[in-house]
This record gives sequence, structure tokens and C-alpha cells, in this order.
Amino acid sequence: MAGGSSRRRRRSRLRARPPQADEPSPPPPVAAPAPASLGIRESAVEEGPSKRTCDASGSTSSPSSGSHAWDNLLDSMLHQIIALISSFHDFLAFTGTCRSWRAVASSFPSVYTFTFPPLHLKPDISHGILNSNPKWKLVDPAKKALSLRCSVPRITPCRTRYLGCSNGYLIFSDREHCHLVDVYTGAKVKPPKLQSDGNSLIYGLLVAPLSSPNSHLILFSKTSILQWQVGTNSWTEYPLVGEPILQVVFFKGQVFAMDFVQRLHTIHIVPQLSIQEVAVVWEEGMLVGLHSKPWLVVCGDMLLLVDLSVSMDLLFGFPGTFQIFRLDFSDEPAKWVKMQKLDNWALFLANDRRTSTFSCMNPERWGGKSNYIYVPTASEDDDEPWTAIKVGQPVPSSTHRMSFSSAATAHSSPLNSLWVLPNLVCGVQL
Repeated sequence: MAGGSSRRRRRSRLRARPPQADEPSPPPPVAAPAPASLGIRESAVEEGPSKRTCDASGSTSSPSSGSHAWDNLLDSMLHQIIALISSFHDFLAFTGTCRSWRAVASSFPSVYTFTFPPLHLKPDISHGILNSNPKWKLVDPAKKALSLRCSVPRITPCRTRYLGCSNGYLIFSDREHCHLVDVYTGAKVKPPKLQSDGNSLIYGLLVAPLSSPNSHLILFSKTSILQWQVGTNSWTEYPLVGEPILQVVFFKGQVFAMDFVQRLHTIHIVPQLSIQEVAVVWEEGMLVGLHSKPWLVVCGDMLLLVDLSVSMDLLFGFPGTFQIFRLDFSDEPAKWVKMQKLDNWALFLANDRRTSTFSCMNPERWGGKSNYIYVPTASEDDDEPWTAIKVGQPVPSSTHRMSFSSAATAHSSPLNSLWVLPNLVCGVQL
């Protein structure tokens, strides 16, 4: 009995002894991430990238990282990391690391250029009209296995018209309202009631991300322009003098637009909306043969015009050719100058000119090819939803026939496959 009491006293003293300095203390519990909301977005990425969980101060909760280890990295170093990211999923992982990294991403300076491709959006459409529960699929060319299926509650009981896609939002209209739908989350934004018949609209443009204090939504009809400053309760209407606008791009702080007869304009938002034609000289021989409506593409510090031309007697049997021209601002008036190749760039175009165009530097980083143009296909094969065409090589007849058909009905085409960058990326200052 005495021996048993002695052993119990020794065990009691051992339990009461404080831990020695060289004994590691157990790591703090890591809070489980909150489940994603399913009310807006239908689920997900089949296989998502890993993310670090950060505490309120911005440092990770991993015991091996050290306090504030991630938070203390210089912004300049993080900007260099962003410039090396080769896929949207990796960018998503970067912004999810901690609050400070997300803030750094939002201040990404324009001297850098993203080196990852846009996402391919393939809508689920019946008879050219969005279903009552519209869905679409997003595929990352850099990680084809990681597809994202999105859905959005019924937009409106009325028939909708597709007006365009910009700054991460699909733009639709019905007779009375305009509707913005986030391509990544499915979230909807409903601007004020339209002052005129929404069925007369042909093109919509979001000038800046909705979070920007200078965000405006601009809608074009054949005879007028409607402008809504995000956050206000009304539209401003202006008469449209000249041809309807077909495409708009953002280049070096300016808004450039091309109309239906290939004239170039700048659009000024403040102090009030105005459109001014840009004097441009077209190089001799640019318009030889039958031409589709060209694309405007911002490619680094260049504003490009991409033209698809086909000899008139060969349209339905033989391939066409992509021609690329750079706008040279060194002289007045500016001049389109032909380029023989894209060097280390790749371009992303869609058949509908109202959708955004994109460029990507050093596409080999994600498995792409320089000097190639990527265009969505009409194929139902999920493994090959786009085709890549080398500059200077023949364009398949199926591609140029679809392009000519889309250009001819550019003011009334339904939503088709296109390239997008989600609002998460569009909010970055490029």
C-alpha cells in the first residue's frame, strides 16, 4: 500500500511539472474554412488549388511559417511573383493566401503584364435564349482538368438579349431592364429601369469594375447611347451620330471604339460622354479580298487590329488568313502598320466582336504557343473547345465561315463561347 501511494505521488508531481523550454508546444488549432455559398454559384472546381488560411492580422496560421512571415514580404517582391503566375487558379491561390497578399494583387502596377490566359466560357443555351436556370462552364487553358460549372437564378421572366461581356460581367437586357451577371460567381446586378425599349439595344460595355468609383455602364443602340454611373438611380441618354459601335477596348488609359465601317474613335466619359473620331491611315493593300469585321486587341504597349480576309471566290471552300496590324502613333495621323508575326505573344479572339479580346505574353509558360491566335470552336467536344491558329497559316474554313456569319449579325447574336477574365482579375490595375 505504501509503495502504491508513493507511485501515485510521483505521477502527480510529473503531471504538475511545467513543460521544459526545449519541449515544443502543440500548434494552435487551424480554423476550418467557411463553406462556399451555394446560393449564387453552383459548385465548383472539381480539383481546387491549395490555399493558406490566414488569421485576422494577415499572417498564416501554420506553425512552421513564423509570425507575420507572409505578411512581411515586400510589395515589390510579391509583384514579381504575380508576374510569374501562369494560370488563373494559381492567381486565385495567391489572393487567397492572406489579406495583405490580396491587397497587393489589387495594386498590381501596370508596368507588369499577366502571363496567364483568360478562361474559356461555354454557355448552356437552348435555341439561342438563356435557360430559366442558366449555366455555363469555365475552363482554364493552363489547367484543363480544373473546370468550373456556374449557374445563376433566373435572370428575368422576359426574353433577354445578349449585349456583350466586359470587366468580368455578362451583360443582358430585356424590354425594361439591363442585367449584369458575374461570370465567376453568378452574382447579379440590376441597374435602374431603362428609359427606352431595351430590345433596341445592340451592345453593352462596363467601363470599369463595379468596385471602381469611376465605373460606368454604357449601352449602345443604333441611334443613341445610354450611360449609367454605378451607384446612381438614373440613366443619361445621348444621341449617336454616325455608325453604331461594334467593339471597345481600353488602351493606355483611353477608351477606343471601332464602328461598323471600321472607323476608330475614342470615347470620353467625363465631364460628359462624348465620342471623337481618330484620324487613321490604312496601309495600302489592307482591304484586299472579302473581309470579316476586324478585332481590336490590346497587346502590351501595342494596339492591334486583327483582320480575317478570304478571297471572294474561295470563301466557301478554302481557308482564309489572319492579318495583324499595329497602330503607329509616332506620326499624325496615326497609321496601321502590318506585322508579320506576334513574337512571344498569343491572342484570344471570339467570333462575337462585342466580347473582350485578350493577349498573353510567353504562353509557353502554361503550355500555349507564341505567335498563335486562339479562337473558340463550335464543336461539342469538351476536350477541344477552341482552336489555335498560327499567324500566317491558313485559317480553317469552318472557323472563318463562323466568323463571317457572326460579324454579319453582330447586333443580334446570342451568347456563344467566348474568352473571359473574372472580376477578381479585372479589378487589378492593368
